[in-house]
Amino acid sequence: MKYRKLGRTGLDVSLIGLGTMTWGEQNTEAQAHEQLDYALERGVNLVDTAEMYPVPPKPETQGLTETYIGTWLARSKRRHEIVLASKVAGPVRDAKRPGHIRDGKTFLDRKNLTEALDASLKRLQTDYLDLYQLHWPDRSTATFGKLAYPWVQDEHTVPIEETLEVLQDFVRAGKVRHVGVSNETPWGVAQFLRHAESRDLPRIASIQNPYSLLNRVFESGLSEFAHREDVGLLAYSPLAMGMLCGKYLDGARPAGARLTLYTRFTRYSNPQAEAATRAYVELARAHGIPPTHLALAWVNQRPFVTSNLIGATTLEQLKENIDSVDVALPAEVLEEIERIHARQPNPAP
Repeated sequence: MKYRKLGRTGLDVSLIGLGTMTWGEQNTEAQAHEQLDYALERGVNLVDTAEMYPVPPKPETQGLTETYIGTWLARSKRRHEIVLASKVAGPVRDAKRPGHIRDGKTFLDRKNLTEALDASLKRLQTDYLDLYQLHWPDRSTATFGKLAYPWVQDEHTVPIEETLEVLQDFVRAGKVRHVGVSNETPWGVAQFLRHAESRDLPRIASIQNPYSLLNRVFESGLSEFAHREDVGLLAYSPLAMGMLCGKYLDGARPAGARLTLYTRFTRYSNPQAEAATRAYVELARAHGIPPTHLALAWVNQRPFVTSNLIGATTLEQLKENIDSVDVALPAEVLEEIERIHARQPNPAP
């Protein structure tokens, strides 16, 4: 395994991070424990979860992912071996965001943040998180597949500095070591850094956003923050919900696969995304590289990526994903990737 620094925290996190959002929906508790055992054997130390998980979010399953991690921690006694990250849900601004958590009033204020953190710690059976992230902004933004800034005047928005003040109290209390953001924008990252510097509030260590061969939007405005401000990317959906494995080409829908089971991920399977996927899969096969390794190794090699968050529903998938850490893509493959991207940029934002 390879390791990179988590922002300016001094923590070393594995280049491959373990995503967990299927646990409690597509994976049982026993399977979750098997994945954790295997991932740690391979040197993975970053485990990422969220109070909202599993996905798709439902009232009857909410919190199961954290619960499964908690029972593993209680059994294994290996809390000291992992960098444990979780996320607090933001407010409901559209139909894609869950309304069942705290009755949909999930603003990033003191009441909600405190209730969310305490509930996560209880489910996880730990008294602290290494990284606590804001799952999405408190304000309306162009995220989760939106192509343009919405120009919405939100009825109520918690100021970023107020949220940071609460997070500072969590850090002082020892419940949280470091803080981060997720599904955030360049403006948002700039504001978090400004308030941290001007008011001596916690500095965000990371940003967890989607990033893959089909979605390189992070490069346009956010990668410079990673470079100049050490706010590294925790890349999620690096396989674009499995599209980049090639298993959905020509309309195929394998039994039990995510895009077969759920309709909420349609932005990954539009005609443009399928055309780009076909080009990347053909490139991989022409060079004798498994398509999964092409997609993941490319993310691994990006200089602004702190950790590549992979998710698997089987141990075989998990092994293949982790094996990508040892794959180095040659220059001619990287050049062809850029040509494909120029022809079909960001088809699944």
